[in-house]
Amino acid sequence: MQAPILIVEDDLKIADMLDNYLRMQGYATLCCADGLQAVELVRSQAPAVVLLDVMLPSLDGVGVCAAVRAFSAVPIIMVTARVDEVDRLLGLETGADDYVCKPFSPREVVARIKALLRRTQGELLAPLPGAQPAANLGLRVDAAKRQVVWAGHALPLTQVEYRLLALLLSRPAQVFGRARLLDSLHEDQRDVSDRAIDSHIKNIRRKMEQAQVTEASIASVYGVGYRLDLGV
Repeated sequence: MQAPILIVEDDLKIADMLDNYLRMQGYATLCCADGLQAVELVRSQAPAVVLLDVMLPSLDGVGVCAAVRAFSAVPIIMVTARVDEVDRLLGLETGADDYVCKPFSPREVVARIKALLRRTQGELLAPLPGAQPAANLGLRVDAAKRQVVWAGHALPLTQVEYRLLALLLSRPAQVFGRARLLDSLHEDQRDVSDRAIDSHIKNIRRKMEQAQVTEASIASVYGVGYRLDLGV
């Protein structure tokens, strides 16, 4: 049974437009217009993707995103008219995987949903030629479950964070430039900036620290990008 796309939008016209277009494309959908209800629907219905408006009654989109991330790694696309960078970074820091800015075309939304589903349902990262295995560290990639595991426990990463860390783990000590890291984030790179990479790396570092990952860390390479250092 196909998992639904959860549309969380209190503008009924926009919600109806998204609902109709997604159903025409063959997706099952669920709709709600309330933040707290959205959290409960994620918990009870396990949607494939959440389209999440920022301005919502009872709990705004950022609050919903933070609440969902406490128990789920479901891909979340924030839908917002608040286009300034602060809002974007705030959403990323609470675990959103992508953004769509109003006004948008339903075709763009469907393209982003398809891209996220390909990444979450398919194999994204094959081992790179010459990759140095990191399994000996106790920090390893479980590609089947799309998790990075440390000391037997999965780190609570979003799918975007998973892809970034898995890429870094594929070649420890190699510097990955920002362009390569951006490629791993989105096939459609609209609305994705260098600052988005920084926010995701910040989140990964925090989660590694909270999990007490002691044998690896992510180093910044000024003006270039990031690398995974071993034996720290």
